[in-house]
Amino acid sequence: MRPAGNPRWKVGAALALTCLFAGCYYTGFFFYKSKGGGTEAALGEEHQVNYPPHDALILTQDALRGKGVLFEVQPDNPIVTLWQKAANLPGLLPSLVGVSPQYRYEIQVVPQDSNKSKIIVNVRAEDIPDDQLDHYKASARLDLFNEIDRVASITPPPSTVPRSGGVNFALLPNEDLEGLATRVTGNPNNWQAIAKDNGISAPTDVTAFQSIWVRNDLLKNSAKQSSPASGTP
Repeated sequence: MRPAGNPRWKVGAALALTCLFAGCYYTGFFFYKSKGGGTEAALGEEHQVNYPPHDALILTQDALRGKGVLFEVQPDNPIVTLWQKAANLPGLLPSLVGVSPQYRYEIQVVPQDSNKSKIIVNVRAEDIPDDQLDHYKASARLDLFNEIDRVASITPPPSTVPRSGGVNFALLPNEDLEGLATRVTGNPNNWQAIAKDNGISAPTDVTAFQSIWVRNDLLKNSAKQSSPASGTP
């Protein structure tokens, strides 16, 4: 009967191959991670529009729908898109431990004044190297800001300011709504009615030369007769 061969060389070979594979695996993974992969990162950009926050939010949602991007509106109004797979691949070794490059957009609308807003878009990325983040910005990936402007030019949000029954006045430098109310109505307390009619929350939430609509029943007779601004009596 032929004696069984010594299996130790097989065990040793298997261990050697395992160590070699593990070494290559971790070398590849840590090289990928050193380039920014296997981590979470964010990159932001912003765009200003001449619309109040609510309108800017609606325009942004319409632009995302036009690009086929799925999103959710959070309770405090930021927009968060669903995670999407990134175009860059991590390679065989990092993928074996679940490295899956993906990204999404987190969008916030910040008021600048009563009729201006800033749209801030952060791209949130996972397992995407730092030197590739620029390719996933909303302006690069979706041309989002130009799309927002395009949507606004085609279907601009309706103005909430009345178009008849009053007069438009341009604010003077350093003049707030109380000053305007004093100048054209004779009563500084009328700023609250003026603010409500123009969708403004505070007397100082205005800018120089901004057009403010004042209804006729608040105006002094001299203001009605001398104002060069447009309006419908």
